Amino acid sequence: MHCHDLAAAGRRAVLPGLRGILIAAFAATLAGCMKTASDTTGSAPDYYADRHPIMMKEGTHTLALFVGAGRGGLSPTQQAEVLAFAQSWKREATGGVIIERPAGGANERAALDSLKVVLSIMVQAGVPNSGIGIRPYHAKGNRLATLRLNYPKVKATAGPCGLWPEDLGPTYDPQHYENREYWNFGCANQRNLAAMVAEPADLMQPRAETPVYRAKRTVGNEKWRKGESPATIYPDSQKGAISEVGK
Repeated sequence: MHCHDLAAAGRRAVLPGLRGILIAAFAATLAGCMKTASDTTGSAPDYYADRHPIMMKEGTHTLALFVGAGRGGLSPTQQAEVLAFAQSWKREATGGVIIERPAGGANERAALDSLKVVLSIMVQAGVPNSGIGIRPYHAKGNRLATLRLNYPKVKATAGPCGLWPEDLGPTYDPQHYENREYWNFGCANQRNLAAMVAEPADLMQPRAETPVYRAKRTVGNEKWRKGESPATIYPDSQKGAISEVGK
């Protein structure tokens, strides 16, 4: 009995120690979670272009042509649009042209007649026949189905915008009392720039230099050799002036 009492007392003495160890381990785990969350929040880039980088991806350039059921062909405005589409293809496309024509709709016959005009304009503009594919699609309901011209191209994208992971009001976070930029700041500017740029590659690297204008340089060098001023003189520069004041 004496040995049994000693063992029970030993177990009672060990249990509080185990509880203390478990509580300490749990507290350390919570502290680690809190530290990870703080590190994640503090690791957000301070520069808006790093938070919302402009990236390149392959997108689709599309032209939709509305064709009435009563008459095929294209209007002068549509012909100009197809010509501009073909010229854009030569400049920026990364693949061939896919033309989707409506099948089964009320304007199917008129769309086929319009398709012939589209093909004629595109081939004359320099798009090869081997680079044009035609694919029918089912026209649903009574909607006015369109001829759809598509080609792949490289596009610049940024965003999405409208994310607010932190409060804008007063807080104890460094985001507020250090007056840092909030997460969404600059996103709309990056997105608009990506949408407006004519050549997305210009955002990544400069273009190659074009050859110098040798004729102009030759004239300037010849004047310099003779001791004359190489400045350009415009005899009609004051032709539109309405006053002699200040001369």
